[in-house]
Amino acid sequence: MIDRNLARGLFLMAISLAFGLTAFKYPIGDFARAGPGLFPILVSSLLFVIGVATVIRSRFVDKVKFEVNFKNIAIIMGSLCGFAVVTMFVNMLAAVVFMTFFSTLAGSDYSWKRNLKISIGLVIMCFVFSKLLGMNLPLY
Repeated sequence: MIDRNLARGLFLMAISLAFGLTAFKYPIGDFARAGPGLFPILVSSLLFVIGVATVIRSRFVDKVKFEVNFKNIAIIMGSLCGFAVVTMFVNMLAAVVFMTFFSTLAGSDYSWKRNLKISIGLVIMCFVFSKLLGMNLPLY
């Protein structure tokens, strides 16, 4: 039996190494003047630490059987593709709401009230990124 917690930790470590090692191709700079490789290296390092902690934790908790639910994978992939399509043809705010409501179909307890609260929070974050940080996002 493959342990789900162990597989999760190893997967996180593999993803972090893939992105972290690729980020070394870009100049890193320093914290005062960050280069394009600094942020991916920092994020992948944190993800690697989380993966190591998950692997260590898997040795001390009960083993959980690893199962793959292809329906949930298809729902999540569909929500990401739908996000891109809705952003292209409508706008990003509608795409955020679509992705929130559609991706939660993969969960076990669907709540439209919770989805609405999450959507409002994500829309606020989009406006923060756009207006305060000056990012060029197709919000409307």
